[in-house]
Amino acid sequence: MRLLLIEDDELLASGLLVALRRAHYTVEHVSDGAAAVAALRDNAFDLVLLDIGLPTLDGNEVLKVVRASGNSLPILILSARDAIRDRILGLDLGADDYLVKPFELDELLARLRVLARRRNGRPVNQLTLGALVLNMDSLTASWRGQPVELQRLEFMLLKQMAEHPQRVFNRAQLEESVYGWGEGAESNTIDVHVHHLRRKIAPGVIKTIRGVGYRLGDVGA
Repeated sequence: MRLLLIEDDELLASGLLVALRRAHYTVEHVSDGAAAVAALRDNAFDLVLLDIGLPTLDGNEVLKVVRASGNSLPILILSARDAIRDRILGLDLGADDYLVKPFELDELLARLRVLARRRNGRPVNQLTLGALVLNMDSLTASWRGQPVELQRLEFMLLKQMAEHPQRVFNRAQLEESVYGWGEGAESNTIDVHVHHLRRKIAPGVIKTIRGVGYRLGDVGA
């Protein structure tokens, strides 16, 4: 799952980037409102963590612009403004949740899981396609009822294709879904992950579309 963190406190942002990536999120970071609007206009994200006190354009203005553009992705406000009127304003402007700083990391992760379930329209954050089951909360996979041990990037890659089972992804699109802006990837990295997934699950779980890329393959029960 790809998140955009909009936070101008570099110390807090640095800590959140480490924690969220350890929780298997792909996270991008911008530190001002104008950059946030541009990032949301030009990139696809699954969730947004939004500070209110931002330079160039404050978080409420960012929220207005995003919702006015028709973008309905889930937005969780992280703010030190704890007055009831501030929370009501953020929610009325279109935020999906509001968490007051300082907060516990476990609570933040729990709220992100709730937003992910709402976004996917599933009461349990689990994706089942034939014999393949992916649990988004525990980041575990099973195949024909047996657990499959996957590395973080393998899970993220499989999840991206499982969420869009008919879509063909090229390598650049898959790299963007599992690597952050500042993370480099070797030219054959995606191919290596695909090889590992086929070995660990089944040879046909990912199909190669010659000259284009990959899509989810045969996951029938």
